[in-house]
Amino acid sequence: MELNEKLKKELLATYEKLNNEGKLLSKDKLKQCYDLFRERFGPEKLLQLDGEALLNTMHGEPKPDSLMFWLEFKNDDELPARFGSIAGGNALKFEIFLRKETHEWTTGTATKQVAISTEEAVEIARRQRGELVNACKVLDALPTNASDDDYKQLQRDLSEQAPTVADKAWSHKYFSLLYPNKLDDFHTAHYQRFHLIKLLQLPPEGEGRFLCAGRYVDLAAELEMPINHLTSVLNARNGKPHRYWRIGTTDGRTGRSYWGEMRDGKFVSIGWAKLGDLRDYACDQRSKDALKELMAENYPGTAQSVGIGAAQVFKFLAHILEGDLVVACEGRKVLGVGRVTGGYEYDASSGFPHRRPVEWLSLDQWQMPNKNEGLRTTVWKLGKYPENLVAIEKRIRVIIPPPRPHSIVERPHPIVERIESILRRKGQVILYGPPGTGKTYWAIRAARELAARSSYGKPYDQLSDQEKATIEGQEGTVRTCCFHPAYGYEDFIEGFRPSEIDGKLVFELRDGIFKKLCKDAEASPNSKFYLIIDEINRGDIPRIFGELLTILEKDKRGQELILPLSGERFSVPANVYVIGTMNTADRSIALLDTALRRRFGFVELMPDSSLLKGPRIEGLSLELWLDALNRRILDHIGRDARNLQVGHAYLMQSERPVPDFATFSRVLRDDILPLLQEYCYEDYAKLEAILGPDFVDAENQQLSDDIFEPRNQDGLIQALFTITQDLAASAKAIALEEGEVEEDHDEDDGGSGPEGQDN
Repeated sequence: MELNEKLKKELLATYEKLNNEGKLLSKDKLKQCYDLFRERFGPEKLLQLDGEALLNTMHGEPKPDSLMFWLEFKNDDELPARFGSIAGGNALKFEIFLRKETHEWTTGTATKQVAISTEEAVEIARRQRGELVNACKVLDALPTNASDDDYKQLQRDLSEQAPTVADKAWSHKYFSLLYPNKLDDFHTAHYQRFHLIKLLQLPPEGEGRFLCAGRYVDLAAELEMPINHLTSVLNARNGKPHRYWRIGTTDGRTGRSYWGEMRDGKFVSIGWAKLGDLRDYACDQRSKDALKELMAENYPGTAQSVGIGAAQVFKFLAHILEGDLVVACEGRKVLGVGRVTGGYEYDASSGFPHRRPVEWLSLDQWQMPNKNEGLRTTVWKLGKYPENLVAIEKRIRVIIPPPRPHSIVERPHPIVERIESILRRKGQVILYGPPGTGKTYWAIRAARELAARSSYGKPYDQLSDQEKATIEGQEGTVRTCCFHPAYGYEDFIEGFRPSEIDGKLVFELRDGIFKKLCKDAEASPNSKFYLIIDEINRGDIPRIFGELLTILEKDKRGQELILPLSGERFSVPANVYVIGTMNTADRSIALLDTALRRRFGFVELMPDSSLLKGPRIEGLSLELWLDALNRRILDHIGRDARNLQVGHAYLMQSERPVPDFATFSRVLRDDILPLLQEYCYEDYAKLEAILGPDFVDAENQQLSDDIFEPRNQDGLIQALFTITQDLAASAKAIALEEGEVEEDHDEDDGGSGPEGQDN
């Protein structure tokens, strides 16, 4: 695979940088890892084993010594986690696993897990071993300088010789560790094809995990580096795979083009204005169904036309992610290529009100090689014809000059970017969700990060102590308050406060925290000021904000009003931003009135168990345990259960999962159980249904505290596993092997929507 000189220099420069930073394993270390893996799990070793010895070597206990553990979790000096990830999903992706709580071998389907005998498990291991050994014989026969055709034949031969394992990410990793000079360590075809397109190469035709390997073998040889180093370089250069979307710019009903607004305003947008603001719709089936009903109400038509329109709007709303590339098109003509930089926005004044902010990378006009892809739709995920994706990459590579090293600033976290997007549009945002989902954490992190980038052009963690001091504190650009039932207008805007002067008690008129912030912001118009309001829904909001609600809206910033106590003229400067947090488990959420909701944007933060991935604690996956607990809450709490889940932050310390079982046990006893007790309103039968009889004595209406005694640790571990055992493996969980799952394609993709926007 030949690269142009510019790309080759980029890759070699990245290689040198990673090498100098110690982020690549040495060639000697790579060889040591490969040799050790073959010695322990190569075909020669597997052929020496049979019966339970074979079963345990591949799947069993102790897990740190099994093949499947080495492939998914091993990360130490023997085998560092530098050989491609197959994390995600659950143990069923290996077809069988030993259920620790019951000590039974388990297999099954996505919806039905089945316990099997040890003899049956041995037969499965024998069959897998046979297929792995046969596949290794095929790989042994593959020539060193194999062509694309050779790798196509390899794909066919492996599918024939290893029909049940060849198309698995874990087996691809197994083969790549045994044949590091013949296979890459991208373990999904999606990743393989993405990085080839980023290199301006058309991937080989066909489907399969082994088709692209020859390209990486050739490129590694051309650049004189191991394939493992090459894939590390590509990951560092290209990041995780993003998607490419075609967005129509013209209203097919009126013929009006919105391209000028999109180009100058740095956004892409779509029509269907009658749907209104869709910011409360999430990326889930419930929202998808609700959007379909909303489409039918406002744009009635055939079931097909309603489905087509709703599917396209939902993709724009939920499937397009920050970092994706969008191609603005007018019919067959490409008008611009941009990178999505924020979340969904709504502009009621526009005929195309649903927006996503973008950074335009190319404003050249051209036509894609395959001109018909997505032509009759408004929102279309490109990818059927890879020549179109390569053409897009060529355009943005030509247009955008490489940044100077000193000007490179890492992009903020996607949640921070989303908060920034809403603040840019609305001026204020509320982060809401169940307890423990990181609302206050993200409010503080976002405010600090945005203030640092605004004032100093670099991330907060790169600031000096002196620079940080200008951001934090009573006089800094980021300030914090917390609403509560006694908090009032006098604390927030202005009011009389007692003071002693010459030994006498007097009342002085003092500025509140928000008025002070606005004064400082007006005096420093080139700086951005942020006020964090923690627990915003716990205060009497109409009383606290008073007449401020009128001038808080973004389009009324700068308008003055007269404050009733001081008689001063007061306005909210454009460089003031408000970030509130709201706990949805608090019943006072009902105090949020319509006037406030209209002035704020909203970001929902829900439990994210993926942040708990890592080594198991006493064999327990914190990720799966939290998912199972919340599933039980949803099943038994009833109304508002979605807002009463347990957040991941309870199980985290210093932004990492709790490190040991003792810490986890204390969190469970002191934090999570009292929270669930409150949720259930002293209904111990309901509490027992969620936690199980080991934790709750429903008959005596009390928690079973003795289970947390150190002498009962084994019983506690067993009780914790009981909570997870009824969490059936979903089809997506089984297939979710790091980047492997794509969003589903609607059957009705292919026509124009109710408004005909497309061309």
